[in-house]
Amino acid sequence: MSIQVFGLPVSRGVAIGRAVLVASSRVDVAHYFIDPTQVLDEIARLRRARDEVAEELVALKLEVPEEAHAELVALLDVHLMLLHDEMLADATKQWILERHYNAEWAMSAQLEVLARQFDEMEDDYLRERKADLEQVVERVLKALMRTSRRTRGEEPSAPVAPRDFGGDDQLILVANDIAPADMLQFKRGVFTGFVTDVGGRTSHTAIVARSMDIPAVVGAREASRIVRQDDWVIIDGDAGVMIVNPSAIVLEEYRFRQRQIELERARLHRLRNTPAVTLDGERVELLANIELPADAAAALEAGAVGVGLFRSEFLFMNRQGHLPGEEEQFLSYKAAVEALKGLPVTIRTVDIGADKPLDRMSTHELRHEHTLNPALGLRAIRWSLAEPDMFAQQLRALLRASAFGKVRVLIPMVAHLSEVAQIRAGLEAAKQQLQQRGQAFSDVELGAMIEIPAAALMIRSLLPHFDFFSIGTNDLIQYTLAIDRADEAVAHLYDPWHPAVLRLIEQTITVATAAGKSVSVCGEMAGDPAFTEVLLAMGLRSFSMHPAQISAIKQRVLRADTKHFAALLNNAMAADDPQAAWRNAAGQR
Repeated sequence: MSIQVFGLPVSRGVAIGRAVLVASSRVDVAHYFIDPTQVLDEIARLRRARDEVAEELVALKLEVPEEAHAELVALLDVHLMLLHDEMLADATKQWILERHYNAEWAMSAQLEVLARQFDEMEDDYLRERKADLEQVVERVLKALMRTSRRTRGEEPSAPVAPRDFGGDDQLILVANDIAPADMLQFKRGVFTGFVTDVGGRTSHTAIVARSMDIPAVVGAREASRIVRQDDWVIIDGDAGVMIVNPSAIVLEEYRFRQRQIELERARLHRLRNTPAVTLDGERVELLANIELPADAAAALEAGAVGVGLFRSEFLFMNRQGHLPGEEEQFLSYKAAVEALKGLPVTIRTVDIGADKPLDRMSTHELRHEHTLNPALGLRAIRWSLAEPDMFAQQLRALLRASAFGKVRVLIPMVAHLSEVAQIRAGLEAAKQQLQQRGQAFSDVELGAMIEIPAAALMIRSLLPHFDFFSIGTNDLIQYTLAIDRADEAVAHLYDPWHPAVLRLIEQTITVATAAGKSVSVCGEMAGDPAFTEVLLAMGLRSFSMHPAQISAIKQRVLRADTKHFAALLNNAMAADDPQAAWRNAAGQR
């Protein structure tokens, strides 16, 4: 039977394929594909973890107090039985053999299958044994993490191509949520679409899906509970709908839409070498947002004239608590700078916190992150200033990379002049340290991200301290409207067209431009064609977005008359509904 599941459309297009479930677990595990040559080693790792848990359970039986002997021993016997049951042990091996999942992923995937079977049992006693199964799996997962190959200094293998393990069918990832560290692993073209139960239009999953230019639906509530492994699914990224087990007629209709989308993308791609100049002669700078040095090639291929945002935090993630040192960071930044072949590269200092926690956080810190509001806590530049040694390493690495091309340093979440003084002092200290070492560097421009309303309101006070500004609209909207951008329960209130948001953006652009400071928008609004003319009307001449979005934005720029749109701006922003007023005045649909 075909089922439709509705969520939020966050990345356009159509994807058709087999569902791959990433089950949620009380234990946060890594999900990655192993190379076929590693299958036997991974199965052996699983067997060692299972044997370790069996030894733990047997040892616990010997330690059971006499007064609770019968009940606890019986419970531990149930756990031992579940541990060795072929539906768990053998079936988990099949995920490794057939899909090339790492052992942790295979174990959590099989838990998802068995948990559903328990839920469907009529007998209350048997149904309640699901909790015992979850406890057993949690023990095995923890044992696997203790014996993980990463603790022995090895990195997980790069994800393999879908046809290496899944036949000819495309794969679509379905999960409750996807951690940023896992997104980094999944970003290599294995999946053709994403669906998550939670999240908003600017949640990290949505942003990465757009950067990969693949369809995605987030905030789909029970999607991961409705879909089963290997179900055929369609993602309609335009409508925000997932169709499970579609009929033959619906399948063919969506395949036709896929072909039409590919033709349109090919047409837009032909604009990549065309200068972005408006009808009235205004030159517009279209830059790329990247997350890893390897993304630089896609930026050039898309026709970007530089990198407006290199998110350095992805060098810090998925490392089992070992942060990158100065040399490793330097080599990564240098690789990106050299790949851009003389074009400017704006590198943001690490923006850790909120939806991008480090896996090295202590238990106390993680508890703090989950019980308080992480978006208002120790994140971004606040975290960097609280870790002066780490921050000094990053600044030295950035400066050293500047010897190989044009580097600009961008500071996230600026809000206090006292922070600005510390940042400036740290940068000067890093320069002096490099001079003492005799290591080369060039002058770098220092920029501030305007993503807190306080920063937008005090932009005049920030002008003397920074060379350029970049508006991070994702967080600016979140903080202005007090809306958690990753929470689907309030996602309908996340409104880029809100008058307060538009006024803060316009004020920042106007004040910075009048002072001769360059200003760009690097948030999701920059890559959304619905806002291109509005931002041009505000005076913005620098947009930074995911490479996949550049051609569509360039098309809007080439067709725009900035003087015409500037004349419409004031009335639209003064309206109760700026979006409707702008569309009516500009003649947009």
